[in-house]
Amino acid sequence: MRATLYVISDCPHCSALRSELERSGTSFEEIDVSARREKIPELLKLTRGKRIVPVLVDQSGVRVAPCGGTTF
Repeated sequence: MRATLYVISDCPHCSALRSELERSGTSFEEIDVSARREKIPELLKLTRGKRIVPVLVDQSGVRVAPCGGTTF
């Protein structure tokens, strides 16, 4: 399963998680919800209504702001 990473631009927590995924060789799709606002309802379902990123969806489940988050 390919991971999905939800981010916003200028989010230091998003950048850190992206770098971690790239270092580990994890294949992922990145969705910038500030540029693709139609994805916000999908993100809100995953976070149970919290407007926070990063959110990582992978084979182990949904991780909301695993190392700190940025609200939007």
